[in-house]
Amino acid sequence: MLDQAAPDFSLPATGGQTLSLAQFRGRSVVLYFYPKDSTPGCTTESQQFRDLHDQFLAAGAVVLGLSRDSLKSHDNFRAKQALPFDLISDPDETACTLFGVMKLKNMYGKQVRGIERSTFVIDAQGVLTREWRGVKVPGHAQEVLDYVKTLSTAA
Repeated sequence: MLDQAAPDFSLPATGGQTLSLAQFRGRSVVLYFYPKDSTPGCTTESQQFRDLHDQFLAAGAVVLGLSRDSLKSHDNFRAKQALPFDLISDPDETACTLFGVMKLKNMYGKQVRGIERSTFVIDAQGVLTREWRGVKVPGHAQEVLDYVKTLSTAA
C-alpha cells in the first residue's frame, strides 16, 4: 500500500458529520487506528495527539482517530479528553479492512479479533507515504509529527 493512493472511505464521525479521506486532498492526513475509547493506552495515545495538535496543524496536517466504537462513545471520549480533532466510527470495519488493521490478539489467554494500533500518513496528493503498525504509545505521536514536518518542508 505504501507509495500508492490511500484507499478512500466515507464514515460517520464526531459532530454529526460524515468524513472521507478525499475531502482532505491538499493537506496531509494522520489517520490513527486505535482499539477502544477510554482504555488506558488509547487514552494516552489520543492525549499525545491532542497535545501536539497545534504543531500538526502548523505542519499542514489533519489528525483523525478511528476505532470501531459508536459515535456516542466517540463523542463522550472526545469531550472528556478535550480532543480538538474528529474521531471516526467504523463499526462495520470498512476502513479497518481497507487498511488491514484487524488482527487476532491474545487477551487474558483468549484469541480475540481487534484493531492493531496503527498510524498512517497520507500526503496532500492522497498517497500513503508512511505507516506504523503494532504501535507502542510512548513517543509515537511525536515520531509521527517529526515525519509530517518532513512532508511540509518537502512540499
